[in-house]
Amino acid sequence: MKQSETGLKNHEVGVFALGGLGEVGKNMYCVEFQDELIVIDSGVLFPDDYLLGIDYVINDYTYLFENQDKIKALIITHGHEDHIGGITYLLRQVKIPKIYASGMAVGLIKNKLQKHRGFRSTLIEYQEHETIVFGKLSVSFYRTNHSIPDSFGVVVHTPQGSVVHSGDFKFDFTPTGPDANYQKMAELGKEGVLCLLSDSTNSEFPAFTKSETTVSENLKDIFTKIDGRVIIATFASNVHRVQQIIEASLATNRKIALYGRSMLRTVEVGKDMGYINAPQNMFVDSHRISKKDSRRLTIICTGSQGEPFAALSRIAAGTHRQIKIKEGDTVIFSSSAIPGNQISIYKTINQLFRRGSNVITNSPLTDTHASGHAGREEQKLLLKLLRPKYFMPIHGEYRMLKIHAQTALSTGVKKGNEFVLDNGQVLALTSNSARISGAVQADNIYIDGGGIGNIGNVVIRDRNMLSKDGLLSAIITINKDNNTLIGNPAIISRGFIYMRDNSDMTHEMSNLIKTEITKKLARTKELNVNVIKRHMSKVLNNYIHNKTERSPMVMPVVMLTN
Repeated sequence: MKQSETGLKNHEVGVFALGGLGEVGKNMYCVEFQDELIVIDSGVLFPDDYLLGIDYVINDYTYLFENQDKIKALIITHGHEDHIGGITYLLRQVKIPKIYASGMAVGLIKNKLQKHRGFRSTLIEYQEHETIVFGKLSVSFYRTNHSIPDSFGVVVHTPQGSVVHSGDFKFDFTPTGPDANYQKMAELGKEGVLCLLSDSTNSEFPAFTKSETTVSENLKDIFTKIDGRVIIATFASNVHRVQQIIEASLATNRKIALYGRSMLRTVEVGKDMGYINAPQNMFVDSHRISKKDSRRLTIICTGSQGEPFAALSRIAAGTHRQIKIKEGDTVIFSSSAIPGNQISIYKTINQLFRRGSNVITNSPLTDTHASGHAGREEQKLLLKLLRPKYFMPIHGEYRMLKIHAQTALSTGVKKGNEFVLDNGQVLALTSNSARISGAVQADNIYIDGGGIGNIGNVVIRDRNMLSKDGLLSAIITINKDNNTLIGNPAIISRGFIYMRDNSDMTHEMSNLIKTEITKKLARTKELNVNVIKRHMSKVLNNYIHNKTERSPMVMPVVMLTN
């Protein structure tokens, strides 16, 4: 991949996403000028149900690999997995000279890098007041509010003007941590912002998002009304929320047990860095909870999105080794549904009710969760503070990006200065112009568990085909000395038809293959197994579609003998 594919002229600044546009996750954004390239975030996308067997979706790093001599740094806005989860995959392929992160993100990234020895990259902690100069490009920061500590907006200063990446943000005027730096945002606006890249995740919500303080008060109130065990699921990376749950447990004299690897890791990092504060004797060994008074126990676990292998899903399914739902248990979802996860969440909730627990989900009556992402009124406020000349909505599904672009127009961004792009499309900027100049490679890379690694689109297609219509295999034996068929073709079905109840269809397919392949062999001077297989597939696909209007995966098998 060469510079020409960006379509950039020598004096233009290129802005593009390798992930994060048209999707919630896989965030990776690039700012390029001449021979310098700044990369912002390197996340993963958690798969939808249709991505069968896939653990993560990561970015296609081809452009970065082929232009790695230009890369000056990877800048991390905050420590959520959709912003840092791809770092180890990136470092396997691309030389990143320095990674800049702050606070909680540093601890979480160190934890990742310790598990993957041999990566050559320097992790540096930045401070909000710093400006990091690379050459023609420099980077500065401003603090934001989000659902994890130490979240920042990033400002890339270029010869053509400032490109601001909002990071994930909300405007919380009563936050559980430090205030956002409103003064610095206003100063940036006064100095002039060339282009704003802004978080669109919550652009469909018309108002301000709730304050974390509201959630804290509501959790304490809910805990006082529960007599049995509290099982509460939240995002493992939401350190503020975990601290609120600890405080609610402390106020109601409850011990705490933690479940889920990501929850244990985050709490460990949070305690080390001073974000999680609780008496050490408040935590109990997860293997000894059966000996604790149910009325004095809080179980904090992962699985708020219905992830199949997360702790809460296994509790709901009755397959968790230590935790079995019993009468008097209350399960609290301290989260909201990520788009695409609703079906999995509802399945988990139904299973929990079936096992006898009470379930409390986030609603206007309970307020067990506050989003970490800005609603439309907050997005307007940021646009008014920064007053960008050009606007590019990021981090959201397509409808979210479009709504955010419309919001930008309503606050004064000129019509035509808003750009709703796809991953890979390059926005070329100067101080007084903007255009879509080209596109770089920005495909999805599928990561399968169990060490299988990258899985291609063809494998995903095959898995979906198998999940919908099953598999049908036809097995024939050919005497290669005289090109004749030996015996009758064997038909095997897996997930397509139950063969015992469909013996007539099975015999018809066997006879059809026998007739057609006999004819084919009679006309064949030189045996070609691949040609025979393709003919078998064609014959069976046509027969099955006419008979059933279904399309199982057809697997022809040809065995040769003398």
